[in-house]
Amino acid sequence: MNNLDTPPGQGAPLPTEPKRIAPRSPRAALEPERVPVPTRRSARARHPLVVVGNAIFTFLVLVVIVVGGAVWVGKQRLDDAGPLAEDKVVIIPRGAGIRDIADQLVREGVIDQPWTFVGAVLVRKAREDLKSGEYQFQKQATLGDVIATLIDGRVVQHALTMPEGLTSEQMVQRLLETDILAGNVREIPREGSLLPETYKVVRGTPREQVIQRMQQAQRRVLQEVWDHRMADLPLRTPEQLLTLASIVEKETGKPEERTRVAAVFVNRLKQRMRLQSDPTIIYGLVGGKGTLGRPIMRSEIDQPTPYNTYVIDGLPPGPIANPGRAALEAVANPARTKELFFVADGTGGHTFSETLDQHQRAVAKLRALEAAQRGEATAAPAAAAPAAAAAPAPARPAARRSQTQTR
Repeated sequence: MNNLDTPPGQGAPLPTEPKRIAPRSPRAALEPERVPVPTRRSARARHPLVVVGNAIFTFLVLVVIVVGGAVWVGKQRLDDAGPLAEDKVVIIPRGAGIRDIADQLVREGVIDQPWTFVGAVLVRKAREDLKSGEYQFQKQATLGDVIATLIDGRVVQHALTMPEGLTSEQMVQRLLETDILAGNVREIPREGSLLPETYKVVRGTPREQVIQRMQQAQRRVLQEVWDHRMADLPLRTPEQLLTLASIVEKETGKPEERTRVAAVFVNRLKQRMRLQSDPTIIYGLVGGKGTLGRPIMRSEIDQPTPYNTYVIDGLPPGPIANPGRAALEAVANPARTKELFFVADGTGGHTFSETLDQHQRAVAKLRALEAAQRGEATAAPAAAAPAAAAAPAPARPAARRSQTQTR
């Protein structure tokens, strides 16, 4: 049978005709043969809540990225070295706002950008914690250090030193001359009620507050010393110890002599001898002024005043200065000696004696030394006189007379 007559599906398959490729224009060749049908978005994806949610999520992601970047940059700025080339003191006035503080720190060269400071403070929620006062910022202080200093209130502490032996009036005058303090003083404190010491104060501390601190310190120290006094001390009250300590304080400026000077006065009190202390003469004459500015005259030695221990028996009615802790302790526990006299030795110290005869020899030695010194001054070359006249030296306090001597 002829294959051409075989029906389809039966016998050998018919040969296929080759597919013809119709020529196409360049533009048509670039076009796809079939365009895919776009898929329709589901109704859920087109829901307004989903759209809003996606927008919020995207916004939050952006916020997190921005905030994270800002935090990273901010931390870098907090830890970077600041612009200060050297340590500097800056006074932040009371009532200054955060922007005022930032601008001042920029003017002073402590920081270089005010808004960085403001932003860091706001992030820490420390706007109300910034404190006024006097601050010392270290060289190249970081922004973090600057903010921490202001928050913690680490203000500059000034050392205020009040020397031993000043009267209360003299101490008040020193306080008034100290420009780091503020306010006035209502009245001169009671003599002997202030403890000479070095106190730490901040700029602007009221003077009355400093006086109160000094009074509290003196009461505390006096009670401590009184509680540890020698058993046979001829003093009945802490106030008497304070009075005698003020005399000891004025009699010597050498720490190693305090207990011996105290012993002389304690021995005299035990034997009911007059104390005969020159500083009590001066206080009886000038009071809280402290100094005469000249030698004591003979008539003043015999001049009766409540404080002149050449005239009165026992202790004066109160202190003649403000003694320090060392003088108080010297009186509470004086040296164990029998000495009853002492006189200046011409070198800043004193010669101590147990008997009047020894004391008189020490006085004679002092007089001879003073005479020799006057003779040397008189024998100075005349050529030096014009220079001295052109620039006279300031007057010096006269050397103390023989002290605690009987007449």
